[in-house]
Amino acid sequence: MNIKIVCVGKIKESYFKDAIKEYEKRLSRFCKFEIIEVNEELIDPNLKNLDVVKEKEGERILQKAQGYLIALAINGNNISSEDHAKKINELSIRGISTITYIIGGSYGLGKNVLDKVDYSLSFGKLTYPHQLMRVVLTEQIYRAYTILEGSSYHK
Repeated sequence: MNIKIVCVGKIKESYFKDAIKEYEKRLSRFCKFEIIEVNEELIDPNLKNLDVVKEKEGERILQKAQGYLIALAINGNNISSEDHAKKINELSIRGISTITYIIGGSYGLGKNVLDKVDYSLSFGKLTYPHQLMRVVLTEQIYRAYTILEGSSYHK
């Protein structure tokens, strides 16, 4: 299985980078894992062009996204780690070879992305910095694979 995360912006904080690297290393025994970063759009200081910003970032995201598309969205499906593992397993059984998770920028995802995804996933009603969300998502993907193999990691 190929697992990709397409996300807006770069991570500058070394502690986020280190955490992601650790889960990438762990994931290497389960799948081919890749994070693809697209550029953030410049934002009008008066926040007048947010829809334009999200649409332009969305265009960049959609150029890189492939396979079964899962958007992280506050209004998405709020599922358990076990259900997330089942979802990955079901997609694999259906012959899906690539799952792409999509994380928007600071202001979320544009309609152009949300209209094209196959599934929307929520990590609750809380708002997270999109850099931290990469760490959380990467860990949850790793957790899903450990659930599927029956590992003691998931308690």
